[in-house]
Amino acid sequence: MLRSRVITAMVLLVLLLLALFALPPAAWAALIVVMVMQGAYEWSRLSGLGRGKRYLYCLLTLFLMLGLLWLDAGAAEVQQINTHLAVYAVSVLLWLIVVPFWMKGGWRVRQPVLMALTGWAVLIPTGLAMLDLRAEDPSPWILLSVMCLVWVADSTAYFAGRRFGKNKLAPGISPGKTWEGVAGAVFGVSVYVALLWSFSPYFSGRVALPALLLISWGGVALAVCGDLFESAIKRQAGVKDSGTLLPGHGGLLDRIDALTSTLPLAALAMLLHKLG
Repeated sequence: MLRSRVITAMVLLVLLLLALFALPPAAWAALIVVMVMQGAYEWSRLSGLGRGKRYLYCLLTLFLMLGLLWLDAGAAEVQQINTHLAVYAVSVLLWLIVVPFWMKGGWRVRQPVLMALTGWAVLIPTGLAMLDLRAEDPSPWILLSVMCLVWVADSTAYFAGRRFGKNKLAPGISPGKTWEGVAGAVFGVSVYVALLWSFSPYFSGRVALPALLLISWGGVALAVCGDLFESAIKRQAGVKDSGTLLPGHGGLLDRIDALTSTLPLAALAMLLHKLG
């Protein structure tokens, strides 16, 4: 299993880097639409929808994504910004208000419509953020930098938790996660951000290091929240993984759970910084 996980992770990393740096904007947008649809299919499975309703949900997701891209293509810049702000506002509402209450209260949502709406609130802002962050100069380094932050947090949390973990973070949702793992993630991300700030004129010229560290710690909290939320949804569905797409890793949602909570808010912060 470990060998399969490592091989899959390396292949995915190579493919992602090739797509990030080589694909033209239209092809990148098409790839993101496909990823969002795959995520929607896995979410519909976790929601308990039947096969026919899963395909309908994916089709509606496709229409929503294409509609968003169509609005972008034909709108003035002010209209584009307002549309993106509205989409990211949904993500803020979800991750900063709804999800904390959801997990704290141990909600078990069985209504298909509510679960479908939640899935769109998770996936569509993530897809839009992957388009916006990749388009931001110096493209595509901004998107890659944010994704690396999440990966560093995930990896250091895993190893710190394995080595030092004693105090459970959320035993009712994900028994393997510990507060020591979170501390390891904060430490790992702090080192990563310090190196990024030291060697990247883009960041050092725009944000002071203490402020960037505070932002990155918020990113760790969001990444943990995204990870725990998907774990809660899987526990409700009674499954270990969201799918079987990736050997040794489960489904797409299993790989992007922490990104769904961090990328939209990073894109929102970038957009607000440009406006301000």
